[in-house]
Amino acid sequence: MLAAGRVLAKPNTLGRRAASTIALKCSQAVYSAALSKSPQTLNKVQTELASISSSIKDVPALNTYIHNPTLSAKDRAAGLDSLFKAASEREPVSDVTKNLFLVLSENGRLGETEGDIDGFNALVSKYKGELEVTVTSAAPLTKDVLTRLESTLKQSQLAQQAKVLKVTNKVNPSVLGGLMVDFGHKTTDLSAASRVNKLNNLLQQSV
Repeated sequence: MLAAGRVLAKPNTLGRRAASTIALKCSQAVYSAALSKSPQTLNKVQTELASISSSIKDVPALNTYIHNPTLSAKDRAAGLDSLFKAASEREPVSDVTKNLFLVLSENGRLGETEGDIDGFNALVSKYKGELEVTVTSAAPLTKDVLTRLESTLKQSQLAQQAKVLKVTNKVNPSVLGGLMVDFGHKTTDLSAASRVNKLNNLLQQSV
C-alpha cells in the first residue's frame, strides 16, 4: 500500500480525470497487495470491503462520515474505527483493508471509497473468471425473470468464455420500463426511455 500512498498525494491539485486514474491505481494496489499474500487474503479483503460498502449505504452516520469533505485530518482518523468495525466484528481486519483506509484518510480521499471498492471488485472478478452483468429495470425483476434472463445470457459467446456469470438487478425508475443490460464492456438499452429519446431526436431532425 506504500505505492497507493504515493499515488494519492496532493488531491487538491487534480482534476476529475486524474482522480479517476488515481482510484484505478489505488484499486490495483489493494488487489496486488492482497493477492501477493494469498488467494485467501484476497477473499477476506473482498468480504471486508463488501461489508463496508453495505454499511455505507445502510448507516447514515457512516455515509455522512465518508462523504464529508470538511472533516479535519484528526476527525477522519478518529472515524476509521467505525469503518473497521463495519468490515468485521468477529475477527481482526486485514492489514490490507486497514492500509487502504489509512491512506484514503490521510489524503482526504475517503469520498472515493465506493469507487475504489468497485475497481477492486472488478479486478477480483477478472482474476476469478467472473463475468458481471448488470440489468437495470424500472422495478425489481422477479426471480423467475432473472433466471430466464441468465439462461439467455449464458448462451452468448462472452458468457461461455467466463467461468462464472453473475447477474445483478439494479432499479432505476427513469428507464420507464424495459431493460438496460451492461454486459462486459457492452451496454444494450432496451428501455422505453431510450425509444422515447430516439423518437424525440427524429422529430427534432424533421423540424
